[in-house]
Amino acid sequence: MFDFLFKKKTAELPELFFHTDVHCHIMPGVDHGSPDEETSLKLIESEQTWGIERIILTSHVTESTFENNPDTLAAGFKRLTDAVASAGNPIRLAYSAEYRIDALFTEQYKNGMLVKMPGDYLLVENSFIQEPWGLDNLLFDLKINGFKPIMAHPERFGYYYNDKKRYTALHDAGNLFQVNLLSLAGYHGADAKKIAEWLVEQGYADFLGTDMHHISHFEAIDKYLRSKDFKKLMPKLEKTVKNDKIEF
Repeated sequence: MFDFLFKKKTAELPELFFHTDVHCHIMPGVDHGSPDEETSLKLIESEQTWGIERIILTSHVTESTFENNPDTLAAGFKRLTDAVASAGNPIRLAYSAEYRIDALFTEQYKNGMLVKMPGDYLLVENSFIQEPWGLDNLLFDLKINGFKPIMAHPERFGYYYNDKKRYTALHDAGNLFQVNLLSLAGYHGADAKKIAEWLVEQGYADFLGTDMHHISHFEAIDKYLRSKDFKKLMPKLEKTVKNDKIEF
């Protein structure tokens, strides 16, 4: 375990009201998150210092960069669960993916290749350049076909910043939002932090995720969880965050 896990912290970590991470990149060797099982185990141990007991692994599935499929995801999951068992770590793991809405997603959806989270949830990600064409119809189609779409980190899409009514329309249509702790921590800049806090205040933060790829993400989130900013938002978050309702 990393030495930093034993360092004295500047502020006390509050008792977290959730124990499940629904978005992270801890699966070894399948995207630009953890490169190997050893690193994955250390990242898991870091989350456990917050009281996390269950982790849903959501590796990227993105055209031309991380073209994962059910076979590659299952293989990565087996490598990690074998390593966790060998280490005697009691963490509970499940896996799905973070699906970028692109041509690869359309193909895998058509061919029945999407890997759901427990409870039939599915984490989907917009392009960072513009909203995907036909987004509303796609999300509706997913729902009528038995999926419960969760929109990953909507606070990171700048094209919504001057059109907050779009957030309301998407959420009112029954689409769930997953806000990143990294965004709330300011890791992705002041604008993403401001919008993430606005989503929380509006009651739109249905899930929180770490989106953890590497140890610097842990350090940023750990500092934030000990901050006055987080403690201020906790009462709002406790009313809306559904992480622990995903059972496995």
